[in-house]
Amino acid sequence: METGVVKWFNSEKGYGFITPEAGGKDLFAHFSEIQGSGFKSLEENQRVSFVTANGPKGPQATKIQVL
Repeated sequence: METGVVKWFNSEKGYGFITPEAGGKDLFAHFSEIQGSGFKSLEENQRVSFVTANGPKGPQATKIQVL
């Protein structure tokens, strides 16, 4: 698991980007990858853990958990 900070997240559209703490490009984050039940959303500057995977448009965050 890696850690990072939510750069921005649009709850209406269901996606945003996470900046990895280890450096590198920002990662796409889709609401379907947020772990937990209920309404799935992230807040700007929230710390999260995630796994990087290759998505259809490049690297993306999967298995996202709020820390």
